[in-house]
Amino acid sequence: MHLRLISWFFIILNFMEYIGSQNASRGRRQRRMHPNVSQGCQGGCATCSDYNGCLSCKPRLFFVLERIGMKQIGVCLSSCPSGYYGTRYPDINKCTKCKADCDTCFNKNFCTKCKSGFYLHLGKCLDSCPEGLEANNHTMECVSIVHCEASDWGPWSPCMKKGKTCGFRRGTETRVREILQHPSAKGNLCPPTSETRTCIVQRKKCSKGERGKKGRERKRKKLNKEERKETSSDSKGLESSRETPEQRENKDRQQQQKRKAQEKPQKSSVDLFWELEPPYQKASAMFPRGRSQS
Repeated sequence: MHLRLISWFFIILNFMEYIGSQNASRGRRQRRMHPNVSQGCQGGCATCSDYNGCLSCKPRLFFVLERIGMKQIGVCLSSCPSGYYGTRYPDINKCTKCKADCDTCFNKNFCTKCKSGFYLHLGKCLDSCPEGLEANNHTMECVSIVHCEASDWGPWSPCMKKGKTCGFRRGTETRVREILQHPSAKGNLCPPTSETRTCIVQRKKCSKGERGKKGRERKRKKLNKEERKETSSDSKGLESSRETPEQRENKDRQQQQKRKAQEKPQKSSVDLFWELEPPYQKASAMFPRGRSQS
């Protein structure tokens, strides 16, 4: 009985040693394949390394290498960054860098946006556009040359001279057209949009409403003159209404004095002499008025 128990003990011990040795060999094999492999990866990594970052990505994510100085780190992203295009394989999805002159691309042979100094044409980046095309500096693409397009001529205007249709025999008439498409930088320029020619009509007198420019100017000047008169009379009335009774009385007195001075007859030189004050009156007493010295 004791021998049987001892034998079972040794069998179980040997079995546990065998399982431990298998786990240890599996760990050594994994470390030999991926040194410093970590099972608790973050940021979409399926497997990763402490030194190299992501080694593989989770499904539907793209694997891309980012350079940091002299070191490259693996990163898993939902879409490829600018300057890269994505390619899906059965075992991994990878981001591959576009060509040197391409800013964004669909694949290695088709660019969707060029870097500065290049023009996009049919998926390629060119230094200059091919013949028959011109460079659009706004979109940085090679586009077709656009020429100017104009509509047909409109009808001729009535024969006129100095803005009126009467009072002359020889005048001018004009017709116009519209620009339908403006040209591009290398396109053909647009033609004139108006033209004028001489016309001859039978002379007719102008009615009152068609006196022309000079008649309208005279009428406007007359109206302005009448308006100035009305405003000046109104201003005088306002000034008189603003005067005080004393001012009006003084003004009336001054006007009466002026009127009297104008009506008073002018005196002769003899009358002025007798109105002089002494001592001239004493001297003149010796010579009465109307007598001369003997």
